[in-house]
Amino acid sequence: MMPTILITGATSGLGEHLANRFLYAGWTVLAHGRHSDKLAALAHGAAQENLRLYQADLGSLDEVRSLADTVAQENPRLDVLVNNAGVGYGPLGEGRQISKDGYELRLAVNYLAPMLLATLLMPTLAASRPARIVNVGSTNQGPFDTTDVQLENHYTRESAYQRSKMALAAGTFDLGHEHQHSGIAVHCVHPATRMDTAMVRDSGVSPTTSIQQGADAVVQAVTNPSLSTRTGLFFDGTTETTAHADAYNPRFRAWLRSTTHHLLADRLSTSHLQEQPWN
Repeated sequence: MMPTILITGATSGLGEHLANRFLYAGWTVLAHGRHSDKLAALAHGAAQENLRLYQADLGSLDEVRSLADTVAQENPRLDVLVNNAGVGYGPLGEGRQISKDGYELRLAVNYLAPMLLATLLMPTLAASRPARIVNVGSTNQGPFDTTDVQLENHYTRESAYQRSKMALAAGTFDLGHEHQHSGIAVHCVHPATRMDTAMVRDSGVSPTTSIQQGADAVVQAVTNPSLSTRTGLFFDGTTETTAHADAYNPRFRAWLRSTTHHLLADRLSTSHLQEQPWN
């Protein structure tokens, strides 16, 4: 039986490339997108017999919960979750944005959404073990002001993005540690620097690497057999490396777990609250 993979943000850029690559390899691809027209376009150009489409706005935690519920109900097996969807710097001059839940947007989409989705899908992944979670992160990380969770003071688009990606790395390490004996490996990958994607171009930066290069890094994290018995790793491309120092800081990690628990508790069942690493 060929594996089943869920890819968020699968209607453009790196996510679309990954979806088509795994489809052509014979995998069953669960493709998430925010817009129905883009999902339809993906289906039009793909091997549809192995493709299932899921629409959700990851800026809404209720929609993340609904996405997880639907995926679990329709797919008794899930071998890999790739949390690829994200919000970049945005256009020059763009101000602070908030999610549908009132959270700073990059914190919500780049960190809270993938952590919630991973936690909710853990039982489905466990039924398919060995299974894997790959979080698409970035080496462009920065510190997190724990006194200003919503970044209401001194906001810049750079700081919003950088702290969300550092939090994602820290959250990856926590999930990896919590599930290290469960048969579910969790890794974080910086695919490539300045890939030729709309996210990079919209930020006013000239691309310097191809989507193909970034995809190769994610595919390695998904398929390399040696990574199924290791967990909580960070990669720059295909090279194992380290994340921002704060992502390893026990004090910051404890604060992040507590804060994440508080922000996500309403979307988690009692069983999830007991199992997840934020208690």
